[in-house]
Amino acid sequence: MSKVKSSRGKFFIVTILSLVLLVIGAVSICWSLVNIREQTRYSDDVYLSPYSSPAAYAVKQLELMIDDTARIEPDKILYTKYPAEGDVIGSLLIPALNQELPIIQGTGEEELKKGVGHFTQSVLPGEEDNCVFSGHRNTVFAKLGELKIGDKLIVQTSAGTFTYEVDGTRIVDKDDKTVIVPMDNAVLTLTTCYPFNGLDLAPQERYILTANLVVDK
Repeated sequence: MSKVKSSRGKFFIVTILSLVLLVIGAVSICWSLVNIREQTRYSDDVYLSPYSSPAAYAVKQLELMIDDTARIEPDKILYTKYPAEGDVIGSLLIPALNQELPIIQGTGEEELKKGVGHFTQSVLPGEEDNCVFSGHRNTVFAKLGELKIGDKLIVQTSAGTFTYEVDGTRIVDKDDKTVIVPMDNAVLTLTTCYPFNGLDLAPQERYILTANLVVDK
């Protein structure tokens, strides 16, 4: 009886080992087939390419990767500290009008008494998007209507000097919200009450001047 049990046990163990080896063999075969397929596909890519050898192909791919990395420039931070309300953040030079005006952070009455006000919900000068300046029609922006397309606006701040070129003007209703819309490029928008003669004590319109940042080529 014990011999029968021993024989059955050995048969069971041999059967299990056989199945394990069979599974391992099947997995190995599948893995080999996958590797062969991948190597064949890689070889096809290489020899269908205009390069003389797999090594030349690999070198070219590395060069392309480095070139793509070089094109990706990190966002340049122009201002490390955001100015507080009432701070003088720079100056606005208008050569065509022979003016140099202080730029104040904020567009409240106190700020506009001191110079050109920077609308705090817009980007700072030089940054990509819409930078909005406001000023009174009877003080800093009294001659704004004399500017023509192509005239330069030069903004100097702690981040550097930024030159903008006037590209258009328009007159809008005082409640028009398109003045502060986002832009895809760096734009400077100047806004003041209209008309300039100041006879209308409660002006219903705004004079808008837009200028694009001049990028060195």
